[in-house]
Order: sequence, then structure tokens, then C-alpha cells
Amino acid sequence: MVLIEKEQIFLVALGGNLSSGVGPPEVTLRQALRRFEHFGLNVDSVSRFYKTPCFPAGAGPDYVNAAVKLRAHRTPEQVLAALHAIEAEFGRERVQRWGMRSLDLDLLATGDAVLPDLDSYLQWQNLPLDEQKKQAPEVLVLPHPRLSERGFVLVPLADIAPDWRHPVLGQTVIGMLKALPEAEKQAVKPL
Repeated sequence: MVLIEKEQIFLVALGGNLSSGVGPPEVTLRQALRRFEHFGLNVDSVSRFYKTPCFPAGAGPDYVNAAVKLRAHRTPEQVLAALHAIEAEFGRERVQRWGMRSLDLDLLATGDAVLPDLDSYLQWQNLPLDEQKKQAPEVLVLPHPRLSERGFVLVPLADIAPDWRHPVLGQTVIGMLKALPEAEKQAVKPL
């Protein structure tokens, strides 16, 4: 793996709602965090762990969610590959979009990068819900196109990066969180 000169900050969401070979979701997330360093991903901070309703509603057991801030001399694509390798170690299978999973590690953002470009980002951000269920990008899209809509991402993210500013929307994590419906925020409960 080629290292890049400048260390970058990466924001990552963690989640799971199925047991893995090491135990229930909370145990799986804690064990997964221990694997980051093996891939050259240095953990700066970890949010509290939260219990959240399955998304979409009724699709399975509740999730355990968290967020982590990482530092690494890696490209976003290299970080994504490392996250996928860690998921595989804990039994993650990519069978169904938005399906139940033992471990989900989503690269949310790196600084103010917009990848692959603004037009592509906007295409994915504005994709209608019925198409979101069917389509997945073939390239890395950053920031994550749905992060501003999801309490289960923003609540943990507010623990570790409340002032991170979305490079397209111009809002901080706290601002995006305030814009969510109160019921969505209340559904995210600390463990």
C-alpha cells in the first residue's frame, strides 16, 4: 500500500445489528476498532455507542452505532479498502443493500474533499429514495451522500466532530443535526 505524504483526517461511521464470531454488535464494534491500527488507521477519538432503530424501519433488529475520527497517511480509496477488509474479518457479507449486517464501516468524509467531483456527488445526493434502494455507486463518493439525513450517523458524529463542516451543504455536524426531526434524534439512545 502506497503511503501519501500528508496525514489526513477521516470520519467513519460504525454499525451492526447481527452478532459476529466475536459476539453481539457492541462487542463486534469494539473488536473492529482494535483492528484499525493494523491497517495504518490511527484512532483519534471514538463516540459513545448508541442503540438505534433499524434502517429502513422494520428491516431487522436494532443497531449499535458509533463514529470514529481517524488519522492516516492513506488515500480515501485506501482507507475504504481497509474498512472493507475489517468488515470481512467480522463476517460482513454484501448480499443486500441496506440489509442486516454484523459490521458496517462507512467512510463519511475526509476534510473538505468532494469525490469524485461535485456533479457526481450531487447526482448521488439527489437520487430518489426508490433508486437509492437499488443503486450503489461504483466509485467512492464523499462526503457520504446521506450523512446529513441520518440521526444514527449525526448523533455519534457530533460526539467527535461537532464542528466539521460539510463541504457541499456548508453546515456543521451540529447544524445538520439540529435540522433533523426531533423524533429521529430521540430514537438514537446512548448505550
